[in-house]
Amino acid sequence: MDASNHAELYSVTELAADLGITARALRFYEDKGLIEPRRIGNTRVYTHRDRGRLILILRGKRLGFSLREIREWLELYEPGPGQRQQMEALLAKADQRLAALEQQRQDIEATITELREIMGATKRWLADPNRKPQQTRKARQ
Repeated sequence: MDASNHAELYSVTELAADLGITARALRFYEDKGLIEPRRIGNTRVYTHRDRGRLILILRGKRLGFSLREIREWLELYEPGPGQRQQMEALLAKADQRLAALEQQRQDIEATITELREIMGATKRWLADPNRKPQQTRKARQ
């Protein structure tokens, strides 16, 4: 790559470092058809469009979307006659995912509360000076 193209194109190493992922991850997303880098000779190079798509892929993964859902999401950025329907579908999926995450948060909060109660009861039991040591089964036999 010459210096004039360098500002517009990224090597595997450059893009991976820029996004904080591995070169293997880039190849994985390429194998899945989510990005399509150009080739200059035997070297894969990525455009700003590829970088933008990868940012969306990584955001989708962080939010818990499947690769299939991310692929559908990426298609929204390809102009076409059904774009309104695609946007409505995206909104519905995002709403479903948000509801699932909110339920998970409630479940996690309930579990944290239960664990704190168990820990508190255990600490009180251990700190009770009037507690008599209990015999183990072996000691009773």
